[in-house]
Amino acid sequence: MARAATTADAFNAVAEPRRREILDLLAGGERPVNDLVALLGLAQPLGSKHLRVLREVGLVEVRGEGRQRVYRLNAGPLEPIYDWVKPYEQAWSRRFDRLDTVLEELVHQEHVQQEQKAEEDGENDRDE
Repeated sequence: MARAATTADAFNAVAEPRRREILDLLAGGERPVNDLVALLGLAQPLGSKHLRVLREVGLVEVRGEGRQRVYRLNAGPLEPIYDWVKPYEQAWSRRFDRLDTVLEELVHQEHVQQEQKAEEDGENDRDE
């Protein structure tokens, strides 16, 4: 049985960590392929394979500049991923808000305990 393509869309393409690293680098601006493979510590053929997958789903665009191939990010195909993740953002935000509340309470308790200890130490100094 033939295996189905795993890179037919942006979801599958970005499932591979190295491809996400490439996108992160390209988010900072255009880069020649040689720079990308050097920064990622990849062999040229492997880097080219990842770039081909990203190009096929439209996440990167390439242009020739002399003998170099220069890649740039095209974030448009990431929109379906963002749309899918966006509803979860509210849940994350609520959890972070609750975590902030717990941390504030812990910091307050720590300050109260420090003040109590300082008062106790002060009283002990006076008793001696």
